[in-house]
Amino acid sequence: MLRKIILYLILLFPWFVYGDALIRSQAMKASTIAEFYIEEKGVRVELEIGSNALPAFRNLLPDPVYQYLGFGQRSFSKRLSHFFSEDLVLFDNQKPLTASLVAITPAKRVIRDEITGEPLPIPEDDLEDVVKATLHYRFESQPKELVFQAPHKYGLADIGFVAYHKGIAVNDFRYLSSGYILSLDWQDPWYSTFNTRNLRRQYFAPMSGFIYVEPLEVRKEIIVRPKDLQRWLDLGLEGKSTIPIAMQGDLKLKVADFLSRHQPVTINGKAVTGQLDSVNFLERTLTSSRVIDPPQELDLDGAILGAIFVYPQAELPGEVVMNWDLWDDRIKLVPASAVDEAGPLPTYLQPEWQKLVWTNYLKNPTIPALKVITPPPAAWQQWLHDARWLLYLICLLMLLIMIKSARQPQGRRAVMLVALFVAVAAGVTSSLGKASLPSEQRGEEIIDGLLHNIYRAFDYREEGAIYDTLSSSVTGDLLTDIYLETRRGLELVNQGGARAKVKAVEVQSVVLSEAAQGEGFQADVSWIVKGSVGHWGHVHQRNNRYQAKLMIEPIAEQWKLTSMTVLHEERL
Repeated sequence: MLRKIILYLILLFPWFVYGDALIRSQAMKASTIAEFYIEEKGVRVELEIGSNALPAFRNLLPDPVYQYLGFGQRSFSKRLSHFFSEDLVLFDNQKPLTASLVAITPAKRVIRDEITGEPLPIPEDDLEDVVKATLHYRFESQPKELVFQAPHKYGLADIGFVAYHKGIAVNDFRYLSSGYILSLDWQDPWYSTFNTRNLRRQYFAPMSGFIYVEPLEVRKEIIVRPKDLQRWLDLGLEGKSTIPIAMQGDLKLKVADFLSRHQPVTINGKAVTGQLDSVNFLERTLTSSRVIDPPQELDLDGAILGAIFVYPQAELPGEVVMNWDLWDDRIKLVPASAVDEAGPLPTYLQPEWQKLVWTNYLKNPTIPALKVITPPPAAWQQWLHDARWLLYLICLLMLLIMIKSARQPQGRRAVMLVALFVAVAAGVTSSLGKASLPSEQRGEEIIDGLLHNIYRAFDYREEGAIYDTLSSSVTGDLLTDIYLETRRGLELVNQGGARAKVKAVEVQSVVLSEAAQGEGFQADVSWIVKGSVGHWGHVHQRNNRYQAKLMIEPIAEQWKLTSMTVLHEERL
């Protein structure tokens, strides 16, 4: 109802209303949202005012709305002047900036997913009515500082705000309060900062470093801003404001080569040389990081690169040390983290504390190992199994002989002994089994072992090691198909091909059936793969469920997967 009334009244007085483009933060929870965009000639402010905050923003409302809400008869021009000088004010050297109202319109609040930042599919009827407004504060000259004042005369309003300087977020989403001072670095807006630690954005540092320690490898991940790295290495960025797509490939190679010779790593006290795994331009938010793919032209001030170096290991090391060696008057504090299966251990490196150290304090580390699968019956066992009917016949003949020799106790005992031996032999040959349909429990054990070993193969990074391990569970043309399909399921496309590490494989259901022809058996199987992937200081869980039809056959005295048809796959 409020939205309809305000819309009607604004349409009656269109002389101050213009269209505007809105960019919304993904963490909006306050009643009122204020986004400050600081550019060369002034500050644009985008407001989203909730209904319970209208009294605090009354001087911004047009006359019909102001009067309808019972605030009196004061003229709009006087109220607007009061708003910019006493309510929502930006000061430059203790002088309020001259400002104007660009647009105001009723709207629906946009609710966004806190993780992805994407709009949630909420029906419009369920959304809150708000007032959208665009303000503009003009600079007479570029200020060194801006002082913020929040509306307070008509009661305090909870205002969530974020400030951007030339497109760079200065702070993460916080509540606005009077007295905040923003120091502006016009040469490099990355270094524009508020006067309080509480308003420092999480990703404030232009460089950061991480080490990941796993049983079969150690990884070093370095994030750098090319504009800062330019002080050590000529990347051809002088005089540029953007990084065009055409120069990004060469720039990435230069950065990767430079970083390969810095932040040296020692494992168990020995210096090691890493293998470059990937280098990509990244987009980072509070809750996620993604590789920018496909490439796009990047603003130089905000562009960041991530490089990953891998150190293969035969076993879980006892100690890993990374020594940060890039310092200057800009780089004085480097966020860092050492990550293992217990999670990340964040810290800050400084010129007087340059080493990121990981020590193995894990009491019961998870060491990947293949499961031993009881092999199918050998050829001689199968032959004896097939011969069990002959032994049953011999038992029957012995029984008839016993009946006929009932009056000869001495002969009867001998026949009984022979019959008992043959009966035991028949029982043994029956238990040897055949390489066909196993019992339900045995079939589940075989399938569980094969799936476990298939995923364990991807603990290795080298293709040769993966194929060698897979070949113990998969055969034929399926080997390549399984490699490609499993790798696809474990890779995170938006992380430049980073691969999740499988922590567990849980078989949910198994329905066995005889093979249509030949030896072996078929199975309709449902299973869940639980994994995690560590990147840029975070560990993300990834779980997938699969349903597939499997064909399992005895090959070279081993159970092997010879056919797989995936019927359903879903991300949990």
